[in-house]
Amino acid sequence: MTTYYFSLLLVIATVLTGIIWAIDHWVWKPKRKETVAATEKQSGLKLNQEQAQQLAPQSALADFSQAAFPVLLGILILRSFLYEPFRIPSGSMLPTLLVGDFILVEKFRYGLRDPIKRHELIRTGRPERGDIAVFKYPVDPDVDYIKRVIGLPGDRVVYRDKTFFVQPSCFQQCGNVKPIELQQELVNSGDFFRQNTPLQKYSESTGDVSYEILVDPSRNIVSQAFQWDVPEGHYFFVGDNRDNSLDSRYWGMVNEDLLVGRAVFVWLSLEFERSPDSVLPRWMPSKVRFDRLGRIE
Repeated sequence: MTTYYFSLLLVIATVLTGIIWAIDHWVWKPKRKETVAATEKQSGLKLNQEQAQQLAPQSALADFSQAAFPVLLGILILRSFLYEPFRIPSGSMLPTLLVGDFILVEKFRYGLRDPIKRHELIRTGRPERGDIAVFKYPVDPDVDYIKRVIGLPGDRVVYRDKTFFVQPSCFQQCGNVKPIELQQELVNSGDFFRQNTPLQKYSESTGDVSYEILVDPSRNIVSQAFQWDVPEGHYFFVGDNRDNSLDSRYWGMVNEDLLVGRAVFVWLSLEFERSPDSVLPRWMPSKVRFDRLGRIE
């Protein structure tokens, strides 16, 4: 509910300061000018700005609203329709996104929505296969999740021996469509660990999009094939850290109404790991990972 209440408070603050600014600009300010003009005419002297302010002062509330309204309006427009910052809290998107990465999400990529009820105002686009997207967790829409899109509306997604196969746009006719295997090529092993097990890094590609994923060789490979048909208006999301991600394999598809935006940029990356004998508190970062800054591929 934190995100919802922040959006609600931001909208209310913007509207209230805007109303007060408008009243001051169109009603109170002309009256102040009339008072100053009448005094100047009566005295025959031209008042400077300080004298005019003392004679007909602007209220503290109007002064605050005049300064705050354009700032709040800018934040509202930026956060609701353009870009919103998010922090990566878990390792489900390793090796693409690390814990401590701060990212920008392009809000207008998947449609412009009102900031409170999230009703779509203007349809601008939908996810493409391979996109990294932020969405509202279907089980608890108050929580934001980030995963990679591999299944589009109408697709059939098959998972077998730790490999995904996608039969694109074949809803109810999948028998006539040749599946696309998400090609994997082993890159290395040992850059990342789960407990004491080195994770295998693969380069995976789907169409023109290539990225890296992690596979845990200690997790049992299930030979049974699992299959999902993606309904219209829904998407199939998975984490790049394939054996350590709760995603559409477990809680189902993501409705397009839950889409937030596409992750496009890492603007800050903080390292929190340190030696056990470190005197620094755990919440304090140990370093800034400058090499992480840039566009998300």
